[in-house]
Amino acid sequence: MNSRQPAALALGALLLTALAACTSAPGPGPGSAASAPPLPGEEPAESPSPPVAVRTLTSPEVQSGWWGWAVSVETELSPVLDTTGRRCAEHQREGIWYLAGTTGGEVVERTCTVPVGLPLLFPLVTTFGEASDCQDFMDTAKGSATLDGAPLAAEPLGATRIQLNGTPGNPFGERIGNTWSCGLWVRLDPLTPGDHELTIRGESAAFDFSTGVDYHLRVAVPTPTGAV
Repeated sequence: MNSRQPAALALGALLLTALAACTSAPGPGPGSAASAPPLPGEEPAESPSPPVAVRTLTSPEVQSGWWGWAVSVETELSPVLDTTGRRCAEHQREGIWYLAGTTGGEVVERTCTVPVGLPLLFPLVTTFGEASDCQDFMDTAKGSATLDGAPLAAEPLGATRIQLNGTPGNPFGERIGNTWSCGLWVRLDPLTPGDHELTIRGESAAFDFSTGVDYHLRVAVPTPTGAV
């Protein structure tokens, strides 16, 4: 996210296709459960709660959900500020898995484990602030994402009213309240078990902001608590 208010992100949070002027949610992408079988001998486990129907989420649900996650984590644990991937699982919500972008600058590389059966949601680039800021931001917003080398479709979501209540010490401010969010977003159906490579790039020239993440994702059955 850049230092200018409102904050700009990506995901890459605060976090790609041939960009998008897609106005509808994409169909199952490469690596989705619909396109490849599980690895031999590896059985998907049920999630603790039913997976969210990520493709039916409204713009307020997409943007308030992701931003609510991003502002719920204090700075020292923030997935948006993480440079290795060790914070990927911080404060994740049930039934969905969010991926973070960065606050701008150099491309970072993250290695993350994602539970089997969960859909993914992330922005290529996003911001919150005034509705007029969103207009300027979206006029020059662009980005791309690839999964295992194949381009992903992103969708632009314009100025949307959301309510944010930040955790004390999070990177984006506390008790933000009513605000407007916008950005370029990617929704993914649950990925097949195994390893996947995800690249995310996003920028908005109006905010002089760019972001990027190279994700090494391992989709696996969660290890039971207390297991050795």
